[in-house]
Amino acid sequence: MDITSRILVTGSTGMVGSAVVRALLKRGADQVLAPSRAELDLSDKAGVRAYFAAHRPEYVFMVAAKVGGIAANVADPVGFLAENVQMQLNLFAACFEYQTRKNLFLGSSCVYPRDCPQPMKEEYLLTGPPEPTNEGYALAKIMGLKLARYYYDQHGMVTICPMPCNIYGTQDHFDFKNSHVLSALVRRFVEGQDEAQPQVVVWGTGTARREFIHVEDVAEALLFLMEHENKPDIINVGTGVDVTIRQLAELIAAEAGYTGEIVWDDTKPDGMPRKCLDISRLSSRGFEPRIQLIEGIKRTVDEFRNLRCQGAAL
Repeated sequence: MDITSRILVTGSTGMVGSAVVRALLKRGADQVLAPSRAELDLSDKAGVRAYFAAHRPEYVFMVAAKVGGIAANVADPVGFLAENVQMQLNLFAACFEYQTRKNLFLGSSCVYPRDCPQPMKEEYLLTGPPEPTNEGYALAKIMGLKLARYYYDQHGMVTICPMPCNIYGTQDHFDFKNSHVLSALVRRFVEGQDEAQPQVVVWGTGTARREFIHVEDVAEALLFLMEHENKPDIINVGTGVDVTIRQLAELIAAEAGYTGEIVWDDTKPDGMPRKCLDISRLSSRGFEPRIQLIEGIKRTVDEFRNLRCQGAAL
């Protein structure tokens, strides 16, 4: 990837997109296109074409997506499928029409089957049905992966397809409607400590296992892959280490200083029993994440406390 070229990052105000922008600027990129939704509405096909015609991006990071945790996915499967599919169709079509040099489509480990062998290898995709609680989002992401492959096979358009595990960190959502599990737990335990709550209730049984990677490591991995890969073969991005949600809750509670009781609401879903990626393909190319989970949790707790001190809307 030519760092001096025009580089479009969609979703640049979100957690992953903003981290990608920071990583590009750190490398000396001086033509980064980071439009807000008001400037570039990816659901508007004509608007996407007009933006590409005006700005002519040479590299595109397709990071924007409608995202959320279990509660959000269960409440709005139509939105998670239809909105993501529409954005993807418009972006891929514009990249092809305006002949970008290389693209990146950000996948998600939720595309793998619910009962997938662990750790999950790239070749396990579509060997079984996805987890029902995020099926709409998973199907949309699978469609994006197939579009990347079809555009490459039919037209030679190169799109890199990283498949990250659970991402957390700077600029994550902390509102319970849209937050993922780690950020939601950070909020619950920080508020539990600050408000002297005797109990904090957590969804599920705590037995589900998840793998987490800090968004700064994700951004570095995406740039690494854009520089070294040239085919739409999916490639896992993670740490290769998972923890139970119970262990995660205990780590976060300790970092937040919470000493009350953790209550598990087993009437709520756990989601997929385990999600841990086989990262040997990425590791063999020379990339390793740097931020350990305990360090990332500390950063996230500190960031949330700062937001509360600033009176930020969550």
